[in-house]
Amino acid sequence: MTEKRVFTLWDDEGLNEDDTFVLRKKSKELTVPFTKKEREEINALIDSFINRDDAAGLSAPQIGISKRIIIFRNKEREEGGKTKAGDYEVLINPRITQARGEKVSMAEGCLSCPEIQVEVNRFPEIKVRAFNTQGEKISKRYLDFIARVVQHEIDHLDGKLIVDYDGNLYYPAEKQILFEKIFKS
Repeated sequence: MTEKRVFTLWDDEGLNEDDTFVLRKKSKELTVPFTKKEREEINALIDSFINRDDAAGLSAPQIGISKRIIIFRNKEREEGGKTKAGDYEVLINPRITQARGEKVSMAEGCLSCPEIQVEVNRFPEIKVRAFNTQGEKISKRYLDFIARVVQHEIDHLDGKLIVDYDGNLYYPAEKQILFEKIFKS
């Protein structure tokens, strides 16, 4: 098991500069066919994701791997159940090729921006080209919540986070001093 910790922009002490540097970096594409090291990176992301019950998706930069890989749940997990292979999808070098519909605003959270939510406008329908874990080209359409999650994770690959959006910001009242310090710096 190669499960890794999730990088965050801040913690209770303040900004995490080393983590922020990795999270803000534009990720590199993987070669196809994948090298041994790239397969290990893909597996590290899968291992880091499947044991979590607090995330709809995860990107490689969030675990310190600056590569264009995302993983996300494609169905609801049963209460207390383990995530199985068919419950998630992995997209390698994903690219949104089509976005349709009027953007919808919704509060989003992020493991890399702990304890906050930001209102983000996203397309309700997208089409994505990518490679699967076998290195095969795929083209898929995603709708509604899954489309939102995929757009969120692809943002990570470009160093973009929910705090970069202009929507309303929500955080716990007891953390007001911390977040005022973070967002004013």
